[in-house]
Amino acid sequence: MKKGLIKAAIFTAVFSLVALPLMANAVTIDVGLSYATETGLGTKDIRETIASIINVAMGLLGIVAVVIILLGGFKWMTAAGNEEKVGEAKKLLVAGIIGLVIILTSYAIATFVVSSILNAT
Repeated sequence: MKKGLIKAAIFTAVFSLVALPLMANAVTIDVGLSYATETGLGTKDIRETIASIINVAMGLLGIVAVVIILLGGFKWMTAAGNEEKVGEAKKLLVAGIIGLVIILTSYAIATFVVSSILNAT
């Protein structure tokens, strides 16, 4: 009787030691790596995010340049023949047009660079 009990205890101990690593692998441990996706941050590539930020910034700068051009045109129309106001309006128009050309050129360069980076890998 004692021999049977001892054999059963040894068999159970050996089987438990063999099965223990299998049970340990079955346990999943949450180490917090999925936290970013659970918060809604998304899994978008950082290069695409930077491209989106550049596009938004260029769009806002383009709007500012167009507003400057419109302001220059409005000042010219309301100058009522005053040469100082017409000169100021011309300066605004020239500055707005130069700014718009710079913004469009930088947009073209940024689009080329970003598309080259996105297609590189």
